[in-house]
Amino acid sequence: MLEKFLNIFRIPDLRKRVLFTLGILAVYRLGAWIPTPGVNYRQLELLFNSQGGSALGLMDLFSGGTLRRMTIFALGIMPYITASIIFQLLTVVYEPLARIQKEGELGRRKITQWTRYLTVILGALQSIGIAAILTKQGVVMNPGVGFILMTVLTLTTGTAFIMWLGEQITDRGIGNGMSLLIFSGIVAGLPRGIGDLYQKVQTDAWGPMTFLVVLALVAGMAAVVAFIVFVERSERRIPIQSARRIVGRRMMGGASSHLPLKVNSGGVMPIIFASSILSAPLLFGQVEWVQNSRILQPIMQALAPGYPWYELLNILFIIFFAYFYVSIVMRPDDIADNFRKSGSFIPGIRPGKRTSDFINDILTRITLVGAIYLIMVQMIPTALISGIRFDKIWLIGRFFENLPTVMIHGMNVNFYFGGTSLLIVVGVAMDTVNQIESQLIMRHYDGFSPRSGRIRGRKTW
Repeated sequence: MLEKFLNIFRIPDLRKRVLFTLGILAVYRLGAWIPTPGVNYRQLELLFNSQGGSALGLMDLFSGGTLRRMTIFALGIMPYITASIIFQLLTVVYEPLARIQKEGELGRRKITQWTRYLTVILGALQSIGIAAILTKQGVVMNPGVGFILMTVLTLTTGTAFIMWLGEQITDRGIGNGMSLLIFSGIVAGLPRGIGDLYQKVQTDAWGPMTFLVVLALVAGMAAVVAFIVFVERSERRIPIQSARRIVGRRMMGGASSHLPLKVNSGGVMPIIFASSILSAPLLFGQVEWVQNSRILQPIMQALAPGYPWYELLNILFIIFFAYFYVSIVMRPDDIADNFRKSGSFIPGIRPGKRTSDFINDILTRITLVGAIYLIMVQMIPTALISGIRFDKIWLIGRFFENLPTVMIHGMNVNFYFGGTSLLIVVGVAMDTVNQIESQLIMRHYDGFSPRSGRIRGRKTW
């Protein structure tokens, strides 16, 4: 394995890409410690400690802990993700934008440029909301218009810079830049989560069984990671047969192959998209006039993490974005058309419309399995760690008041050990390893997996 790892640095182009990616991530982590002027950071730390696992905790996860420290990167990559979601949805429902997208490279550049503009606008709006929240919570040294303008300028510029860093990694580095930035932020917070568990063992936070509970928690995390790796490698293979044809005096074609369809084609993107959408009402609910409203305040409270309505919407959004993302990256009509042009076919299925419908039916079924898998990975650790407030369900909540405290309030473990963070870390790491391995194989080097030279799917569906 060490020899295969060293092969990365023997290829000049791959070595430059890996070092460039590491350098960009180092710049990102350096900016994550540059503070925003005018904030009382001791009071801010106390505020986050008192609201762990809440809306602020969720937003802090995707910002890589920068929101907790209120640095220039406090908004993280969420404005860019939200802008990307908006334009991807518009390309489906708005025909003029769909035509622009089909113009090729020029059309994609236009949409990318508009996405950048919308990212700056969303960043400015979220900066205003954060400045208002900080002022209300009393963690601002000199509140006023000057602090709001400084916060908007600082955080919006930081968001634009993060967006540029992510694009540079995607274009000139290894892996998806935006996913790697989120990945680095979560990994940087893992030592704090480990320290939190160690402190709980030292203080017997859960009674005399604390040590055994921590061991069970670590074993559960390992099981979740193994389950994630198992499903991420799973794929449905559709057999493909190429037609025989005579080229000159030689018989060509007739070979058998397969079309691999991953069970979870969207990777971590459905969860990231769902969390990005649900973070908007969380931030909106912190505004003072919303909290004082008799109508809006209960609605915003019901949409807080850990509450049943929030978790229900989260499940629905994950299912929606799982299908939405697959519809973008996998187009059955295009696949069937490519089969027809190359003279290939699926045994027992007629070329053309029947082939497209057959592939679409398989994608529909395995995408549902992938969506259920994403829901399980996110919801089970959340239910164990943060709990789900079934007692807050309108009218019938009192029937759940006798449930064990662990089920309603969770175990109060650091948020970094949630299923979302594990899925992002494992998913992004596997995707990056796959890209490095493809670069090695393309240059006639062995991959990381033994004998095969590439990582294969471990399970068929």
